[in-house]
Amino acid sequence: MTDHVYNVLFLCTGNTARSVLAEGILRRDGAGRFNAFSAGSQPKGVVNPFALETLGSFNYPVDGYRSKSWDEYAVPDAPKMDFVFTVCDSAAGEASPVWPGQPVTAHWGIEDPAAVEGSDLDKRRAFNEAFRFMKNRISAFLALPIKSLDAIALTARLKDIGSLEGASTDAGKSA
Repeated sequence: MTDHVYNVLFLCTGNTARSVLAEGILRRDGAGRFNAFSAGSQPKGVVNPFALETLGSFNYPVDGYRSKSWDEYAVPDAPKMDFVFTVCDSAAGEASPVWPGQPVTAHWGIEDPAAVEGSDLDKRRAFNEAFRFMKNRISAFLALPIKSLDAIALTARLKDIGSLEGASTDAGKSA
């Protein structure tokens, strides 16, 4: 008998930076236990090159990403999500589609590294910090005894993860 592989969707508005970082981290760190996906409410159509550079600098996969609409995951033949995490405050405040399978949701907001202005060094620093904050959240998520937690306890633990270091102003609220 094989263990259930959980599907996880990371949402942001543009699907160019934070959600892509999260997808990449979980894709590698949760391989065999989790399938990682990302999408946006208003996708920009291109992944931020600093997101890919950051993933690569930490030896994470850098191919196969694209900026896409969350509508792709709200149709009947889409993968059924077990978890949906918003990683930016604006996406958390939007009315999202009804997700097939009624996934557990949480808000893990962190500041947008793509919004940083300045030199390439400043931008790299912001992306590295966002990567670190997201990796800490995903590591905490991977350590959860998901099968042994009831829905209320799991939701509470996921909300706590959203409040870890680097949480944006509205992080930790329900998605």
